[in-house]
Amino acid sequence: MLLLTIKNGVNKKKKIHSDGVFTVVNYIILFMIFIIVAYPLVYVISASFSSSDAIIQGRVKLLPVDFSLAGYEAVFSNKSVWMGYANSFFYMIVGTTLNVITTIMIAYPLTRKDLIGRKLVIGMLLFTMLFNAGLIPNYLTIDYLGLMDKRLVMILPKLLNPFNVIITMTYFKQTIPKELLEASIIDGCDNFKFITKIVVPLSKSIIAVISLYYAVAHWNAYFDAMLYLKSVALRPLQLVLRDILIQNQMSAEMMSTMDPDSLQVQENLAVLLKYSLIIIASIPLMILYPFVQKHFVKGVMIGSVKG
Repeated sequence: MLLLTIKNGVNKKKKIHSDGVFTVVNYIILFMIFIIVAYPLVYVISASFSSSDAIIQGRVKLLPVDFSLAGYEAVFSNKSVWMGYANSFFYMIVGTTLNVITTIMIAYPLTRKDLIGRKLVIGMLLFTMLFNAGLIPNYLTIDYLGLMDKRLVMILPKLLNPFNVIITMTYFKQTIPKELLEASIIDGCDNFKFITKIVVPLSKSIIAVISLYYAVAHWNAYFDAMLYLKSVALRPLQLVLRDILIQNQMSAEMMSTMDPDSLQVQENLAVLLKYSLIIIASIPLMILYPFVQKHFVKGVMIGSVKG
């Protein structure tokens, strides 16, 4: 009995030691990954607050060198940037709101086994994830619907994402039991009240997750805007920043016609704008993410555990 106790103690110490080694190695690897991921972000932020000469000479490593706000001044002095911000916020807020509403409206009914045509609708959703009509048919469809050069063209074609519908369905299946619906019906609750009064309040995590997904998609909308929007007043921020960057890039023909001093200023500004534009385009989402982080961690685990 004594020998067995000693043996168990030794095994326990070995296990604790091996767990400690694993933890240390794990932290070291994670720290290295963090450095690899974080350094480019820190560099971009530091470069955006540095002088163009410091960037060109490669003196920016970790912290800003020769602190300067010239890049931000050049961007925000352009009125089209503020217009682009307003348009992007409009597309993101209105689009995300409609996206979340339509996703919940289609996801919850599809979790009800008594829904007629349920399998057909799910099959249609899955079909759209595997097959796409292509650029030209989409363009012709949007033109036929009269959405060209209108704000709705940035919202209606992206009204529903099948992937988000599927993860929302999975969440409803795992968290909204059938018995809850039956008890609500006994208390006189109809389907609409059940969704608005019970399903939605119990689904804050998945709503936060799909809201973030939709918001990022709307905020980064670039290609669709370039195809379907012709009016400058309707352009989102991403397209406005692209135009600013292109305007400050010098072609060989332009270089030959400019005096050296103006050319140097323009080149320096173009270098600085690259970093300033990245920060300006990323700030809203960087501010948004911390507010949904606690829900995001829970929401992305949907379907990972069965039971």
